[in-house]
Amino acid sequence: MTLKLIESAPQWPGGARCAVCISFDMDGETLVHRRFPDASPDQVALAAQLRYGPTIAVPRLLRLFAAHGIRQTFFVPGWCIDSYPATVEQILAGGHEIAHHGYAHARPNMQTPEAERESLQAGIEAIRRVTGSRPSGYRAPAFQHSRHTVSYLLDEGFEYDSSLFGDDVPYLIGDGSRALLELPTDITLDDWTQFACLPDFGYMMPISSPQKALEMYKAEFDAAWRHGGMMVTVWHPFLSGRLARAEMIDQLLRHMQEKGDVWFATTAEIARHCRGLIDSGAWSPRTDRLPFSEGRLPPGTPG
Repeated sequence: MTLKLIESAPQWPGGARCAVCISFDMDGETLVHRRFPDASPDQVALAAQLRYGPTIAVPRLLRLFAAHGIRQTFFVPGWCIDSYPATVEQILAGGHEIAHHGYAHARPNMQTPEAERESLQAGIEAIRRVTGSRPSGYRAPAFQHSRHTVSYLLDEGFEYDSSLFGDDVPYLIGDGSRALLELPTDITLDDWTQFACLPDFGYMMPISSPQKALEMYKAEFDAAWRHGGMMVTVWHPFLSGRLARAEMIDQLLRHMQEKGDVWFATTAEIARHCRGLIDSGAWSPRTDRLPFSEGRLPPGTPG
């Protein structure tokens, strides 16, 4: 008998053992403009590497998802929505969700409150223009919430966030009077730690082979499956959409589907399902009030 390691897992639709969303962050050249705001025209090689995501990798990944019969979520900065309309159209034509990922990938915790609101509203408007509706979900650029982010999301009517690493299953985050769903992920599910070797950004980690990464992703999935958890990846098309890594994704999806009893869903679908369970009284997740700290430790606090 498997030891029960998750005590508050929701019941997944159809008696599934776990929920899976293979989510991607399609950042494009926003990373160049953030890192090199005055020298971006001269970052030709870096921009070409990042453009591979929306121009080559995303269409490939859409074909892969279609072959497996699944719809997933793409978190897309508003600048990329405006800059790559044909790619965005393909994502929507495949029935996939487009969720909010800032406007030009500015980190909320590095912005003024006014600038954070401006980025949030600009990203909302970019998504509304192409989908006809406001986004229901958000992922902070580089995961970096500010102390204001959860309140701003609630002000704008967001249903869920997927930026934090605080649990293995959905939970609630709020500002004391209101709350929305958090669909947590983890750094182990981010392909940056496996495949990013970008000297221009100071990332010089060894690049994993696809098989080594696959071994870890399988282990994470298998544990979620055994314990009724959830697996939300944070992958980037310019990294995981490369040929050998796309084959790795195909192998992972085959492993999941052969195991069976897996609910593949967009993050919006996961959030709606969990909200329904909460509203019906069938499930009561825990709640984190944000921010966790109001400031410095009091004077005299032991070190």
